[in-house]
Amino acid sequence: MAQAQATGSVVRTDQVRAELLAHAPEGLAPGRPAWLGLRIDHAAGWHSYWKNPGDSGLPTAVEWTLPPGFQAGEIAWPTPRPLLLGTLVNYGYEGRLLLAVPLQVPTGFGSASVSVRLRAQWLVCKDVCIPEEGEFALELPARAAITAAAADFEAARAALPRPLPTAEAGARVDGGALEVRVRGLPAAWIGQVLRFLPETAEVIDNAAQVVQRWDGDAWIARVSLSAQRSAAPAQMAVVLARDGDAAGVQLRLPIEGPWPAVTALASAGPVASTTAMPQAPPLGWAAAFLLALAGGALLNLMPCVFPVLSLKVVGFAIHAQDGRVRLAGGLAYTAGVVASFLALAALLLTLRAGGEQLGWGFQLQSPGFVAALAALFTLIGLNLAGVFEFGSVLPGSLAALRMRHPVADSALTGVLAVAVASPCTAPFMGASLGLAVTLPMVQALAIFAALGLGMALPYLAASAWPALARALPRPGPWMAHFKAVMSFPMFATVIWLVWVLGQQAGIDAVAAWLLTLLALGFAAWVAGVPGLGRRARALWGLAAALLMGAALAWSVPTLVTPGAPVPAAAGAGAGVGVADRWQPWSPERVRQALAEGRPVFVDFTAAWCVTCQFNKRTVLSDARVLADFDAQRVLLLRADWTRRDPVITQALAALGRNGVPVYLLHSPRAPEPRLLSEVLSVGEVREALAALP
Repeated sequence: MAQAQATGSVVRTDQVRAELLAHAPEGLAPGRPAWLGLRIDHAAGWHSYWKNPGDSGLPTAVEWTLPPGFQAGEIAWPTPRPLLLGTLVNYGYEGRLLLAVPLQVPTGFGSASVSVRLRAQWLVCKDVCIPEEGEFALELPARAAITAAAADFEAARAALPRPLPTAEAGARVDGGALEVRVRGLPAAWIGQVLRFLPETAEVIDNAAQVVQRWDGDAWIARVSLSAQRSAAPAQMAVVLARDGDAAGVQLRLPIEGPWPAVTALASAGPVASTTAMPQAPPLGWAAAFLLALAGGALLNLMPCVFPVLSLKVVGFAIHAQDGRVRLAGGLAYTAGVVASFLALAALLLTLRAGGEQLGWGFQLQSPGFVAALAALFTLIGLNLAGVFEFGSVLPGSLAALRMRHPVADSALTGVLAVAVASPCTAPFMGASLGLAVTLPMVQALAIFAALGLGMALPYLAASAWPALARALPRPGPWMAHFKAVMSFPMFATVIWLVWVLGQQAGIDAVAAWLLTLLALGFAAWVAGVPGLGRRARALWGLAAALLMGAALAWSVPTLVTPGAPVPAAAGAGAGVGVADRWQPWSPERVRQALAEGRPVFVDFTAAWCVTCQFNKRTVLSDARVLADFDAQRVLLLRADWTRRDPVITQALAALGRNGVPVYLLHSPRAPEPRLLSEVLSVGEVREALAALP
């Protein structure tokens, strides 16, 4: 990591010169124009990245420290240019770059000067990629005009993609591509070849040729979708630019669906061709509605829903002889289920429209939510087992409300059912959900409402069925035993949720949250145990509070900063996939293999390194290279520097390197490893393997 050793306005490395600049032609005062900017001068052949870096790379990040009341806006990104390497395409900048941000001066500001501090991180690449950072500081006069960098800010302003509000732009998904149509572009552009630069990442195939033509003053293009696409945005922000122009135009493309299924697109291979791939017959909205209704009904047979249904069985038993209350409970449960489905669906569709890559059941991807749900099911299980009654722990007003309005319990049970049922997918659900996320909001919500209605229908029908009451035995002691038995599905659900938590946050989070659940159970016992005097209950309650506080102090950090999941063991032998051949690197692993007489090949890599990804997809996946590795019994190790790792940093420094990629071939019979070039070739690697002593 190249880093400034002292805070100032300039940071120099071997690859860039970075400087913090300011521009306030009328001085720093409320309502007057003022800008801050990070200027980066790249050494010849080096580049940094745009907000959407493309197939690899990282955008420059800035963190400002300003006086109270001052606010720095978002980076005004100049129009980038494509950066090509083999089959990969990135977007970024070479030469001189100024990343400017608007500065807002607060009302009432009257100081003589302003202190500005900036911490910036950027990734600079050539044949290797080097993450760099710097800390900058400026002291700006408040009353004097600041114009020394006026030319730089003017050049940056001239390179900004300009909005084109009069343009008519839109796109529709057609097989494996977007069909884009734009009318109202600059007259000088008509008939010219344009560049298509997406601000939204991981949607299009950056390296595929954009097939384009002009129909009068309308620009029409076919843009291939990425085989790794995992998002289906309702609109995309793009920049169109003409070769030779400093600036392009910025557009927002509303996109008409339906989007193809991601898995189908990924399995189909490259989609650079202008011929649409064969698609399955589209599912109509009415068919999707009916499938959602049937899928929701079948959702009741999924194991994740069983524990919540056991609560409804208890409710049937309690209110079996009161038809009015039973029907009201069924209607309330239905309302809770449908409303919860609609709320979750609206949130999901809104986040997806904003570019988030989320799927149904996304709430259970949060360790905090999973942990809270485990705590709730623990309390429900303890309540059913008779450890405590909710009336004994709820405030008096809430307990009275719950007694007067038992249907509220039914509605909340519906909410709980949706919370745990949403990760499940019943038969008929997949097609309807796949269509729903591509439809306009109203039509999509109707499908999700059908899903909720289908899930609630069996219970609603049972609530309105008079014969059910006659089939159940009269209330009696059996009900207490039945409630206790129903607690065990709740505890089984807790086991499942804690297992999910372990997959997300690691074993430390599991241990910490189990202690929290133990403290919660102890507190529930204190609240419900009969025969305790006021003083004894207060003392036991204090002990429960202390235990709960200690448990939360341990568990909450493990949920906020979860540990890494344990990696699966790498496969060996014939038929193992390319990815499975590689094992995590460590100095000890290298020494152990050399002591066993095995050669070792080490790939120092990172996800944001374009050269690393190119070499990984080509040379290091070549069948001839892999066969040579197997023939020589070479141990393949990968040192992943995507996140900062001091051990890897030290290993690179020992090699005289401060960036990736770096490739080492160790031989047990050679005193020093062989260092290969950054841009690998099949011939170079095979030659190095053949020369092993």
